Amino acid sequence: MLRSEKFFGKSDKSDSSGANTDAKNGNPAAARMASATALQPASTSMSPAVSRVVPASIASPTFSSTAIAGSSEMRSKLTVGPNIKLKGVEITDCDTLVVEGRVEATIDSRVIQISEKGAFVGNAEFDIAEIRGEFDGELTVRQKLVVYSSGRVKGKIRYGKLVIEEGGQICGDVELAGSKSLAVLASA
Repeated sequence: MLRSEKFFGKSDKSDSSGANTDAKNGNPAAARMASATALQPASTSMSPAVSRVVPASIASPTFSSTAIAGSSEMRSKLTVGPNIKLKGVEITDCDTLVVEGRVEATIDSRVIQISEKGAFVGNAEFDIAEIRGEFDGELTVRQKLVVYSSGRVKGKIRYGKLVIEEGGQICGDVELAGSKSLAVLASA
């Protein structure tokens, strides 16, 4: 029984006894490899006794210098999945919050993304908010608030920039951050 294995474009053929064709030709490295593979069970292709050189580009993930330069620290992300309810908490040290279920909390973070079936109730401060589901409470968005067509935001809303897609709804005390209060019921 012959077994053929390709490794870096070279074929390594051995018979069922584990004798390597190169080992028969007097190659000492191939002889060591043949004796190590002879000890393997037939059902496995590698065992701890066999060591192979794997290029660094394959062995470990690499990070591009632009990704590292753009971020001085690793970003943390919390995803509250569908059918999950998170209630009565203060969320800290979270860079991005993705809400696919229901969250009742207080948070100050960088980004929130609420999916179409997601809901957030509570007090929140973000740099960027993307609302496709529901938000109810006090929301302060320092940079940009985007309410998509399926999104509904109600409560006390403060924002730097506001984008409302056709069909999106905002209701409550809506104010441009740093300006006077404006009570609005808006539906685009």
